[in-house]
Amino acid sequence: MEPLKTNSSGVNIENTVDTILRLGLLFILFGLCITFILPFSLVLIWGAIVAITVYPAFQGLVRIFRGRKVLASILVSLVMLSILVIPTWMLTESMLTGIMHFKDMYQSGLPLIPPPGDTVKDWPTIAQPIVNIWQSASDNLQGLLIQHKEQLTTLGTWILAALTSFATGVIQFLISILLSAVFLVFSEPLTNSSLKIFKRLALTKGDNFAALTIETIRSVVVGILGVAAIQAAMAGIAFYIAGVPFAGLWTILCLMLSVIQIGSWPVLIPMSIYMFTITSPLNAILFAVWMIVVASTDNVLTPILMGRKSSVPMLVLLMGSMGGFITIGFLGLFLGAVILSIGYKLFDAWLNTETQS
Repeated sequence: MEPLKTNSSGVNIENTVDTILRLGLLFILFGLCITFILPFSLVLIWGAIVAITVYPAFQGLVRIFRGRKVLASILVSLVMLSILVIPTWMLTESMLTGIMHFKDMYQSGLPLIPPPGDTVKDWPTIAQPIVNIWQSASDNLQGLLIQHKEQLTTLGTWILAALTSFATGVIQFLISILLSAVFLVFSEPLTNSSLKIFKRLALTKGDNFAALTIETIRSVVVGILGVAAIQAAMAGIAFYIAGVPFAGLWTILCLMLSVIQIGSWPVLIPMSIYMFTITSPLNAILFAVWMIVVASTDNVLTPILMGRKSSVPMLVLLMGSMGGFITIGFLGLFLGAVILSIGYKLFDAWLNTETQS
């Protein structure tokens, strides 16, 4: 007798079993691939984003070097590594210098926090609690620390976690830049493969969605993340020249606040007030004027670099940056803003496409 291949409903059991087995094996293979590539997914995605962002500059260098893609890719990578490594080294050095300065002051018996200057006498009454805490910290820092032990422990834990995340993020940035160099060398086949994927997913709208993704990546990276980096660099240089303690820490905080669209003013305003108490009025005024320029940078550069067509709501950027930072650390601060912006723009384009049809 022949083996039973159909049931009473006429369904081919043999083909059904074969299909289930094939799908099961495909699912297992796909799951294993995701599992093995997941530890590298963040640096791969950010490497691709960096490559897309600097691709126009890469093309210009390729023309200058007469088609030598490897040489152009190496030059672009060296520039990006310099932009990342040099400020990181300077900020780390300033933080170490600040720690050693506090150590020397402690060993010499000097107050770790300088007392408020005579200028605080003219401050309004509403600022008196701040002056009192400042004076207490200068007179008896140990007693103040004991009094606010729980709050300071929480703050210290958060700062330590943020610094650890920052160090990990810098390493991930370095790896991503190296990967972006490889992506640039093989940009043509990778572009063709990406377009095929978009066409598979979006059919006739694949080209439009691919172009929209590239436009969104470049506008967000340059208009949001780039401006935040410029703003933090301007503030960090001023902190470094003025001799602000732990200039590196305040610069990192300025960068984070700028990325999440709050702005760096929560750091710049206290620093300006601090300068009025420790230095001459002229130097303090120059410092405050420069802080105003720094705080105004995003209002001037962001609309110019992003463009109206690629604008993304502030809420999307805020949720992406904060969600990314909470989920995956310092790199997520940047990656979250880009990914959520891409999702928002593609979803918006899809809605408009459905409406028009």
